[in-house]
Amino acid sequence: MAFDENLAGRVREYMGTRPGYSEKKMFGGLCFLINGNMCCGINEQDLMLRVGPDLYDQTLARPGARPMDFTGRALRGMVYVGPEHLQAARALTGWVDMALGFVESLPAKKPKKPKARAKRSRAKGART
Repeated sequence: MAFDENLAGRVREYMGTRPGYSEKKMFGGLCFLINGNMCCGINEQDLMLRVGPDLYDQTLARPGARPMDFTGRALRGMVYVGPEHLQAARALTGWVDMALGFVESLPAKKPKKPKARAKRSRAKGART
């Protein structure tokens, strides 16, 4: 997984003390979650943001934002922001705040139960 470790550190420093914060490797990069909901992430040099469908067009109108289309099809509500628009701390936190505003409005995800391990069956007559 390739992602900008420096940018990840900056996002982690800004978000890391929030209640419900966690990280997960997803989308070929690193994602930052709040209460189990993906908020933003780093993919190579780009910042991924989950802004939701209502702010999607408004966010795309901002310089530096483009559709998140890593599958070849744009994911409505998700955008990329190029590294040239993230250099100033205030710029980075402004972008992240947009995603936080959306994700903090979502209900917390319930933790997934760990998968039960399958029991090995013993063949009749097998020695133990």
